[in-house]
Amino acid sequence: MTHAPSPWAAASGLERVWQQRVSEYLPEAARHASVLDAAEHARLAAFRTTADRDRYLVAHVVVRRLLGERLGVAPSAVRLTREPCTGCGGPHGRPAVAGASGVHFSLSHAGDLVAVAVAVVPVGVDVEEVPSPQVVARTAPTALHPGELAELAALPVAARPAAFARCWTRKEAYLKGTGAGLNTEPATVRAGAGPRPARIPGWRVTDVATLPGYAASVATRERHEANDHENLLAGEGPG
Repeated sequence: MTHAPSPWAAASGLERVWQQRVSEYLPEAARHASVLDAAEHARLAAFRTTADRDRYLVAHVVVRRLLGERLGVAPSAVRLTREPCTGCGGPHGRPAVAGASGVHFSLSHAGDLVAVAVAVVPVGVDVEEVPSPQVVARTAPTALHPGELAELAALPVAARPAAFARCWTRKEAYLKGTGAGLNTEPATVRAGAGPRPARIPGWRVTDVATLPGYAASVATRERHEANDHENLLAGEGPG
């Protein structure tokens, strides 16, 4: 799990974006399942479907291994916690590393893909499968900003599912980075459905190269010394 950040990534505070097929990494994750804590094991056991268990196992083993490497501790020694919820203040907000200032992470999984981002600033990552045209037609009117709906409508019909997925991952990555999640109405946020992300003050939202049939984006809170906004094809490709 190696990654050499681009100059843009380093300037933005993004240290790593890791992606992998769940089906390919699962044997490795199963060998390292002992790094999970009691709460993670309980959550793992509670899943009703094998697919959900597999995604959770892969994502959390990877998070612990990456953070352990970053902090110089054993993966099992990483203490994961939750920040207060931005809606109710309860202990179920953005995931965080206890006692490690300046180390932030985010994880996402969809279908057979898991992505994890690690940064020195608040970060959000999201991956989504490209939906069917029927799902786009049903979901877009309530999920997208009016400006995004206009951008989507300007595209050929065949291009809209990929554009919708691209837009949604940008939006979700930003909302995960802020910790707001779906406490914020997605349609109030304009992340852009066009070729480049829309500008969101104080944040960098970036498209990430990923598997065919998926879209992925990462969002990092801006640092004063990093002001230009460029696309980043981040992370080693899914193996």
